[in-house]
Amino acid sequence: MTDVSQIHPIPERAAEMPYAPAIEVREPSVLLFLSGATALPLYHQHPHVPEEQKSPDDIVEQTRRVLANIKSVLDAQGMTWRNVVKVTKYVTDMREADDMHATMREEFGDWRPASTLVCINNLSSPGARVELDMIAVGPLSTT
Repeated sequence: MTDVSQIHPIPERAAEMPYAPAIEVREPSVLLFLSGATALPLYHQHPHVPEEQKSPDDIVEQTRRVLANIKSVLDAQGMTWRNVVKVTKYVTDMREADDMHATMREEFGDWRPASTLVCINNLSSPGARVELDMIAVGPLSTT
């Protein structure tokens, strides 16, 4: 099993943060780079088809759908949220960041990967309010 730990310079304040200042990986491992996901179905047509480009207006529901898309990739690789070591979060309204973080906490529990949050004007589909990409670390396969 890969040894992955959160690094908190002030451990007693770790619960106040929605992310860890750093993550340390100590064992040989495999890196999984997850592409940015929005609330749209993971597999959709390109060029985009308008009927597939409908997202709920609510940041909480969009975040749940994004996480479901990402979880399907983690599941396919035998990984969990605990394997995620880095998250890049893109939002179109910084005022919704707290709701996005609270929704992510429902999945991540007390595990907080390293993180970057960026506010941008638009995402890849009309109405998208959040996009997440991640890096996960897992044990090297023994086969």
